[in-house]
Amino acid sequence: MSKILFVMTGADRLTLADGTQHPTGFWAEEAVAPYEAFKAAGHEIVVATPGGVVPPVDKASLEAEVNGGQDNADRIAAALDAMAELRRPVRLEDVTLGDYAAVFYPGGHGPMEDLAVDAGSGRLLTEALAAGTPLGVVCHGPAALLAARSSDGGNAFAGYRVAAFTNAEEIQGGLADQVKWLLQDRLTEAGVLVEAAEPWAPHVVTDRTLVTGQNPASSAPLAAELLKRLG
Repeated sequence: MSKILFVMTGADRLTLADGTQHPTGFWAEEAVAPYEAFKAAGHEIVVATPGGVVPPVDKASLEAEVNGGQDNADRIAAALDAMAELRRPVRLEDVTLGDYAAVFYPGGHGPMEDLAVDAGSGRLLTEALAAGTPLGVVCHGPAALLAARSSDGGNAFAGYRVAAFTNAEEIQGGLADQVKWLLQDRLTEAGVLVEAAEPWAPHVVTDRTLVTGQNPASSAPLAAELLKRLG
Protein backbone atom coordinates (compact mmCIF):
# COMPACT_ATOMS: atom_id res chain seq x y z
CA MET A 1 0.00 0.00 0.00
CA SER A 2 1.28 3.45 -0.89
CA LYS A 3 0.09 6.86 0.23
CA ILE A 4 -1.54 9.48 -1.98
CA LEU A 5 -1.63 13.10 -0.84
CA PHE A 6 -4.83 15.07 -1.37
CA VAL A 7 -3.96 18.79 -1.31
CA MET A 8 -7.22 20.60 -0.63
CA THR A 9 -8.43 24.14 -0.19
CA GLY A 10 -9.03 25.61 3.23
CA ALA A 11 -11.09 28.50 1.83
CA ASP A 12 -14.85 28.58 2.31
CA ARG A 13 -15.24 31.94 0.56
CA LEU A 14 -14.12 33.33 -2.80
CA THR A 15 -13.53 37.09 -2.90
CA LEU A 16 -15.29 38.45 -5.97
CA ALA A 17 -14.25 41.42 -8.07
CA ASP A 18 -16.57 43.76 -6.16
CA GLY A 19 -15.13 42.64 -2.81
CA THR A 20 -18.09 40.53 -1.75
CA GLN A 21 -17.65 36.96 -0.54
CA HIS A 22 -19.07 34.00 -2.47
CA PRO A 23 -19.50 30.76 -0.48
CA THR A 24 -17.27 28.02 -1.85
CA GLY A 25 -14.88 25.23 -0.87
CA PHE A 26 -13.94 22.00 -2.62
CA TRP A 27 -16.29 20.34 -5.11
CA ALA A 28 -17.64 17.12 -3.60
CA GLU A 29 -17.52 14.81 -6.62
CA GLU A 30 -13.93 15.81 -7.37
CA ALA A 31 -12.85 14.52 -3.97
CA VAL A 32 -15.19 11.53 -3.70
CA ALA A 33 -14.64 9.88 -7.11
CA PRO A 34 -10.81 9.83 -6.91
CA TYR A 35 -10.89 8.91 -3.21
CA GLU A 36 -13.06 5.88 -3.92
CA ALA A 37 -10.89 4.83 -6.86
CA PHE A 38 -7.64 5.15 -4.93
CA LYS A 39 -8.99 3.36 -1.84
CA ALA A 40 -10.39 0.54 -3.98
CA ALA A 41 -6.91 0.10 -5.44
CA GLY A 42 -5.49 -0.28 -1.93
CA HIS A 43 -3.91 3.11 -1.42
CA GLU A 44 -3.89 5.18 1.76
CA ILE A 45 -5.10 8.78 1.55
CA VAL A 46 -3.68 11.72 3.52
CA VAL A 47 -5.38 15.14 3.28
CA ALA A 48 -3.29 18.31 3.56
CA THR A 49 -4.54 21.90 3.68
CA PRO A 50 -2.91 25.28 4.34
CA GLY A 51 -2.60 25.49 8.11
CA GLY A 52 -4.16 22.08 8.57
CA VAL A 53 -7.72 23.43 8.59
CA VAL A 54 -10.58 21.06 7.82
CA PRO A 55 -11.37 21.48 4.10
CA PRO A 56 -14.84 22.97 3.57
CA VAL A 57 -17.16 21.43 1.02
CA ASP A 58 -18.93 23.75 -1.41
CA LYS A 59 -22.57 23.26 -0.43
CA ALA A 60 -23.60 23.83 -4.05
CA SER A 61 -21.75 20.63 -5.01
CA LEU A 62 -24.16 18.60 -2.86
CA GLU A 63 -27.27 19.75 -4.71
CA ALA A 64 -29.31 17.24 -6.70
CA GLU A 65 -29.12 19.18 -9.97
CA VAL A 66 -25.32 18.95 -10.18
CA ASN A 67 -25.24 15.28 -9.20
CA GLY A 68 -27.68 13.82 -11.70
CA GLY A 69 -30.52 13.59 -9.19
CA GLN A 70 -31.17 13.29 -5.47
CA ASP A 71 -30.13 9.65 -5.19
CA ASN A 72 -26.59 10.35 -6.36
CA ALA A 73 -26.44 13.57 -4.35
CA ASP A 74 -27.28 11.54 -1.25
CA ARG A 75 -24.61 8.98 -2.18
CA ILE A 76 -21.97 11.70 -2.60
CA ALA A 77 -22.92 13.27 0.74
CA ALA A 78 -22.73 9.90 2.49
CA ALA A 79 -19.36 9.19 0.89
CA LEU A 80 -18.02 12.52 2.15
CA ASP A 81 -19.25 11.76 5.65
CA ALA A 82 -17.37 8.46 5.51
CA MET A 83 -14.07 10.10 4.50
CA ALA A 84 -12.49 10.33 7.95
CA GLU A 85 -9.30 11.76 6.43
CA LEU A 86 -11.14 15.01 5.71
CA ARG A 87 -11.59 15.57 9.44
CA ARG A 88 -7.93 15.14 10.33
CA PRO A 89 -5.87 16.98 7.70
CA VAL A 90 -2.15 17.58 8.11
CA ARG A 91 -0.55 20.97 7.65
CA LEU A 92 0.48 21.46 4.03
CA GLU A 93 3.53 23.32 5.31
CA ASP A 94 4.74 20.16 7.08
CA VAL A 95 4.37 17.72 4.15
CA THR A 96 7.38 15.71 2.97
CA LEU A 97 6.87 14.86 -0.68
CA GLY A 98 8.92 11.67 -0.47
CA ASP A 99 6.30 10.10 1.79
CA TYR A 100 3.80 9.94 -1.08
CA ALA A 101 3.50 8.00 -4.31
CA ALA A 102 1.29 10.63 -5.94
CA VAL A 103 -0.29 14.02 -5.28
CA PHE A 104 -3.87 14.96 -6.15
CA TYR A 105 -5.61 18.36 -6.14
CA PRO A 106 -9.44 18.46 -6.33
CA GLY A 107 -11.14 21.64 -7.44
CA GLY A 108 -14.03 23.87 -6.51
CA HIS A 109 -13.55 27.63 -6.47
CA GLY A 110 -11.71 27.42 -3.14
CA PRO A 111 -8.26 26.88 -4.71
CA MET A 112 -8.64 30.21 -6.54
CA GLU A 113 -8.72 31.92 -3.14
CA ASP A 114 -5.88 30.18 -1.31
CA LEU A 115 -3.87 27.60 -3.27
CA ALA A 116 -3.37 29.95 -6.24
CA VAL A 117 -1.14 32.08 -4.02
CA ASP A 118 0.07 29.51 -1.46
CA ALA A 119 3.87 29.35 -1.46
CA GLY A 120 3.95 26.00 0.34
CA SER A 121 1.72 24.41 -2.26
CA GLY A 122 3.77 26.01 -5.01
CA ARG A 123 6.98 24.54 -3.60
CA LEU A 124 5.37 21.11 -3.29
CA LEU A 125 4.28 21.18 -6.92
CA THR A 126 7.72 22.29 -8.10
CA GLU A 127 9.32 19.51 -6.04
CA ALA A 128 6.89 16.97 -7.48
CA LEU A 129 7.84 17.95 -11.02
CA ALA A 130 11.54 17.63 -10.22
CA ALA A 131 11.05 14.27 -8.48
CA GLY A 132 8.83 12.79 -11.20
CA THR A 133 6.00 12.27 -8.72
CA PRO A 134 2.66 11.68 -10.51
CA LEU A 135 0.39 14.70 -10.15
CA GLY A 136 -3.37 14.75 -10.65
CA VAL A 137 -5.20 18.11 -10.76
CA VAL A 138 -8.85 18.66 -11.70
CA CYS A 139 -11.27 21.48 -12.57
CA HIS A 140 -10.34 24.63 -10.57
CA GLY A 141 -7.50 22.71 -8.90
CA PRO A 142 -5.07 23.94 -11.60
CA ALA A 143 -5.31 27.36 -9.94
CA ALA A 144 -2.65 25.92 -7.63
CA LEU A 145 -0.26 25.66 -10.57
CA LEU A 146 -0.10 29.46 -10.61
CA ALA A 147 1.91 29.44 -7.36
CA ALA A 148 4.58 27.04 -8.67
CA ARG A 149 7.77 28.88 -9.64
CA SER A 150 10.81 27.62 -11.51
CA SER A 151 14.36 28.70 -10.67
CA ASP A 152 14.21 31.47 -13.28
CA GLY A 153 11.11 32.97 -11.69
CA GLY A 154 8.70 31.78 -14.36
CA ASN A 155 5.86 29.34 -13.89
CA ALA A 156 7.09 25.79 -13.32
CA PHE A 157 4.30 24.44 -15.54
CA ALA A 158 4.93 26.76 -18.49
CA GLY A 159 4.86 24.65 -21.64
CA TYR A 160 2.79 21.87 -20.05
CA ARG A 161 -0.46 20.86 -21.72
CA VAL A 162 -3.37 20.85 -19.27
CA ALA A 163 -7.11 20.57 -18.94
CA ALA A 164 -8.78 23.02 -16.55
CA PHE A 165 -12.17 24.61 -15.93
CA THR A 166 -12.77 26.70 -19.02
CA ASN A 167 -14.02 30.21 -19.63
CA ALA A 168 -17.08 28.73 -21.35
CA GLU A 169 -17.90 26.65 -18.27
CA GLU A 170 -17.39 29.64 -15.96
CA ILE A 171 -19.77 31.66 -18.14
CA GLN A 172 -22.38 28.90 -18.14
CA GLY A 173 -21.92 28.45 -14.40
CA GLY A 174 -22.82 32.10 -13.89
CA LEU A 175 -19.72 33.46 -12.14
CA ALA A 176 -17.57 34.60 -15.06
CA ASP A 177 -18.62 38.24 -14.80
CA GLN A 178 -18.17 38.28 -11.01
CA VAL A 179 -14.78 36.68 -10.34
CA LYS A 180 -11.53 38.64 -10.23
CA TRP A 181 -9.97 36.42 -12.89
CA LEU A 182 -10.72 33.45 -15.09
CA LEU A 183 -8.67 30.30 -14.61
CA GLN A 184 -8.18 29.52 -18.30
CA ASP A 185 -6.96 33.06 -18.95
CA ARG A 186 -4.60 33.17 -15.99
CA LEU A 187 -3.03 29.81 -16.82
CA THR A 188 -2.56 30.88 -20.43
CA GLU A 189 -0.89 34.11 -19.31
CA ALA A 190 1.51 31.99 -17.22
CA GLY A 191 2.56 30.01 -20.29
CA VAL A 192 0.49 26.90 -19.46
CA LEU A 193 -1.16 25.36 -22.53
CA VAL A 194 -4.86 24.90 -21.77
CA GLU A 195 -6.58 22.38 -24.05
CA ALA A 196 -10.31 23.08 -23.81
CA ALA A 197 -12.94 20.51 -24.77
CA GLU A 198 -16.74 20.72 -24.81
CA PRO A 199 -18.17 22.25 -21.64
CA TRP A 200 -19.01 19.72 -18.91
CA ALA A 201 -17.82 16.69 -20.92
CA PRO A 202 -15.12 14.45 -19.42
CA HIS A 203 -11.71 15.60 -20.66
CA VAL A 204 -8.33 14.46 -19.35
CA VAL A 205 -4.93 15.66 -20.57
CA THR A 206 -1.66 13.94 -19.71
CA ASP A 207 1.74 15.58 -20.14
CA ARG A 208 4.80 13.93 -18.62
CA THR A 209 3.99 13.30 -14.93
CA LEU A 210 1.00 15.67 -14.92
CA VAL A 211 -2.59 14.43 -15.35
CA THR A 212 -5.30 17.10 -15.45
CA GLY A 213 -9.08 17.12 -15.82
CA GLN A 214 -11.37 19.87 -17.06
CA ASN A 215 -14.43 19.60 -14.80
CA PRO A 216 -16.23 17.43 -12.23
CA ALA A 217 -17.07 14.79 -14.85
CA SER A 218 -13.34 14.40 -15.48
CA SER A 219 -12.47 13.41 -11.91
CA ALA A 220 -13.14 9.66 -12.23
CA PRO A 221 -11.29 9.23 -15.56
CA LEU A 222 -8.42 11.32 -14.18
CA ALA A 223 -8.19 9.01 -11.17
CA ALA A 224 -8.07 5.99 -13.46
CA GLU A 225 -5.23 7.56 -15.46
CA LEU A 226 -3.30 8.44 -12.31
CA LEU A 227 -3.66 4.88 -11.02
CA LYS A 228 -2.05 3.57 -14.22
CA ARG A 229 1.05 5.55 -13.33
CA LEU A 230 1.23 3.91 -9.92
CA GLY A 231 1.38 0.43 -11.41
